[in-house]
Amino acid sequence: MRAVRLWSIAALTLVVGACERSGDRITGAPRLSADASGTQNIGINVVLRAAPTAAQLAKLGAYGTVSGTLPEINAVLLRASADQLPAIRALPYVVAANPDAERKGAPVDAVSVSDFAGGLNTWDQDAINVTNFRVGRTIAFDGSGVYVGVLDTGLLDSWRQYFPEQRIATQFAKAFSGGGQNQGEVSEPPNQWEHDQNSHGTHVTSTILGYSLLGTSINGTAPLATVIPVKVLNQAGFGWSSMIAAGILHVANLKASGALAGSPVVINMSLGGPALDAVEKAAIDLAIARGVIIVASAGNEGEAGMGYPGAYAPVISVAASGWIGEWQPLGNNSWWVNRDVLETGADNFYVTDFSSRQKAGQDLDIAAPGSWVVGPFQLQSGNISYFFLGGTSMSSPHVAGIAALMLQKNAGLLQAKVESILERTAIRLPAGCRLVRPLPGVAAQEICWGDDATGAGLVRADKALAATP
Repeated sequence: MRAVRLWSIAALTLVVGACERSGDRITGAPRLSADASGTQNIGINVVLRAAPTAAQLAKLGAYGTVSGTLPEINAVLLRASADQLPAIRALPYVVAANPDAERKGAPVDAVSVSDFAGGLNTWDQDAINVTNFRVGRTIAFDGSGVYVGVLDTGLLDSWRQYFPEQRIATQFAKAFSGGGQNQGEVSEPPNQWEHDQNSHGTHVTSTILGYSLLGTSINGTAPLATVIPVKVLNQAGFGWSSMIAAGILHVANLKASGALAGSPVVINMSLGGPALDAVEKAAIDLAIARGVIIVASAGNEGEAGMGYPGAYAPVISVAASGWIGEWQPLGNNSWWVNRDVLETGADNFYVTDFSSRQKAGQDLDIAAPGSWVVGPFQLQSGNISYFFLGGTSMSSPHVAGIAALMLQKNAGLLQAKVESILERTAIRLPAGCRLVRPLPGVAAQEICWGDDATGAGLVRADKALAATP
């Protein structure tokens, strides 16, 4: 874990400080329970060939405790000792079984905004051609009629001070807890989705919808989309793949039911872990089959490779890019709102060093702004504040927002078509190096990347919409 760093600027009238957190890492090891023999008990996710019968549930229960089922994908959630996995996998009606996988959504950097002067659009929306400096929105679509399920930490208690109430689908909001090394059972605590203490989900939502900056409206990628908050990560910013699967199924079921049957739906997952989980995979496959568009962050592990579910090929995965104009010129702390981002080509952009590179068997699709993205982020409950955050968690909602714009234009688009359009209209970012100022007052440093870091390149909203039939 990277050290916490605090710093302040005397002229600020708002909260001041900085906190660096290692991307997608958990502080401390998960607590494990043990049976009488001392063998560790873990959450085990099992996918069956068909819906479980009473006899099959009884047999699985002989290996441990059945804590729940996900009938839409023939899945059983089991709590058992780790050494039972080979026997469970050998059962003839079992397709796959694996330990419930960790999922995290922590950003890389959180640094307080140092100057609130400026316009209505920020550099990151300018970079993807949603807005232009001193012009505002430059595209004809705003996400109206599209629902975006944000599977994350939920929203802060103070979310109404950042977002219009009509943009949050409170009637569909949900929280899932448990799973993994906790109690095994995935539960649904009421109203917990809007009592987050982590802020990650609120910041992610702000990229999609925009937000109120103390009364000043800041543009989002799809400001008239409707967000469905689904809390699948706990107050520390991590959870388990069984919870992620339950969240995906919740949104997929809304899409399949009368509730949202006629509406286009996108899922954003700014989270990930090192292994693909069978139950999570089955939930993703079902959601995509029902017409849900799924976007996920690539991960913040650099050369160590991508995280899942982003690395799973059907998912639209997003790397983190930045702009060479960050903190330029020296002393310009409001660069994020007072400068025009030139979209003339790859030379103006770079790929961050933390953004996960594509390894064998992984699929990286696209890049989007994930360095120095401003949004609501609170270090103290109820204390309204705004922070720069960096991470692929910040990149993913830009692409989810663009997908919402595309679905507004053509609600019949399916996952593969959306991915194809995004990739073929991107600005290519070939391997290279750029000089970038990493912090205010710090000399520019060279950041380099290879062809495994960029996917198809930097996403462009205007070109993607133009190519949408």
